Amino acid sequence: MQQPRYRREDLQLGIVHLGMGAFVRAHMAVATEAALHATGDLRWGICGVSLRHADVRDALVPQQGLYTVATRDADEHGQARQHLQVVGCVRELLVAPDNPAAVLQRLAAAATRIVSLTITEKGYCRDPANGTLQWDHPDIVADLTQPDAPRSALGYLARSLALRRAQGLGGITLLSLDNLPANSHTLRGLLLALAERLDPALADWITTHCSFPCSMVDRIVPRTTAADVDVVSRALGCQDAAPVLAEPFFDWAVEDHFAAGRPDWQHGGARFVPEAAPWETLKLRMVNGAHSCIAYLGAAAGWATVDAALGHEPLRRFVDALLRDEVAPTLPALPGLDHETYRAALLQRFANPALAHRTQQIAMDGTQKLPQRLLGTVRQRLVQGQPIKHLALGLAAWVHYLSGQDETGARYAIDDPLAGALQAHLAAAPTDALDAARHWLRFATVFGDLADCEPLARNMALALAALRQHGVEQSLASWH
Repeated sequence: MQQPRYRREDLQLGIVHLGMGAFVRAHMAVATEAALHATGDLRWGICGVSLRHADVRDALVPQQGLYTVATRDADEHGQARQHLQVVGCVRELLVAPDNPAAVLQRLAAAATRIVSLTITEKGYCRDPANGTLQWDHPDIVADLTQPDAPRSALGYLARSLALRRAQGLGGITLLSLDNLPANSHTLRGLLLALAERLDPALADWITTHCSFPCSMVDRIVPRTTAADVDVVSRALGCQDAAPVLAEPFFDWAVEDHFAAGRPDWQHGGARFVPEAAPWETLKLRMVNGAHSCIAYLGAAAGWATVDAALGHEPLRRFVDALLRDEVAPTLPALPGLDHETYRAALLQRFANPALAHRTQQIAMDGTQKLPQRLLGTVRQRLVQGQPIKHLALGLAAWVHYLSGQDETGARYAIDDPLAGALQAHLAAAPTDALDAARHWLRFATVFGDLADCEPLARNMALALAALRQHGVEQSLASWH
């Protein structure tokens, strides 16, 4: 078991992270921990900020911010194994609704050099179909009327940067780690749009003094269960109320454009690249796109975890063909990357039995995820006049999943910020498969300019009809 080997009390809080969930604690924090050990540069302690809920703070504060990363896979005999690492770089935890002033003070502090974010796609108050700021979003409306008491992540950033500017402090780096195309550039555009409305001079200052490096992050981090807490705590010999789980695989391609320095994250597996966009496209289309297809097909079939779903050979063949025949041809060439090898390794990662990554967890927030995970690939294939049969099945699986009942008869809730609108759209859907496909393409928040795309409608209709008539497994078995 690995433990911190530096003086935690000497850590300065150089990073403020918004959205202190499991992913960042198993990814950026692990890379930061490695940098601290390798260099002894203690300017990069982390203040974790939760924007909505207090559960992470309440679990970690009694542990002085310490928590365990349990890296899990299977040995050559298929037996689960885990490696434990205690991470110590998180030194402060705040909850924005409980104390917004403290969050603003930390964001605007002189020691703060990097503000990073994992707030999920929906946290950016962004229209997923066209990428613009949702000016009618309740949090954005509140931020415009009461900028001193922000509610959104963008509002906190805008107000804290205004405070930095007023204090004569320098700029900082704003680093999105979310699964968005051009993630930090997207963050920049949304933040500048809000800042321009609040104070055009602030927008100019941000443009001049702050940097927004894009990055691609990749590590599978399942939700921790109560059973996981018990297993990890027994292995530690003491109680850890908030361990996180992760696969051994770790990747992070990040542009090296930092306004006020950075940790030497390469010691933890990061790669500094001139441009992250090709790596982002690879991740969004191969990893996230396939994950969403597995999630909707698996959840609709009643297959609870990704590894269990991939244990059904028709699904495994489908995912392999999707990635090989429809996704990989849309990807840019990357130095040292062989798509065949990458695809095989990805399928092996998905099949990791030690993770028990739940399909329902991945299925969350489909309206926010599908535009970048699947529809960018669909658009490119359509422009090129190429088949989209497998992609259309993935989209039809989402529609099929929205019924809220799997093939075993078990019911489940649709966890999505637009759940109400989805329910209304579902209730109004025609029974005919082609009419239903056309109806769903008019759900503008997801499909945008594809509303009248007849080739996509016809491909989705074939898939919808198959799923309704034959179920998931049989449809996959005949989907060539």
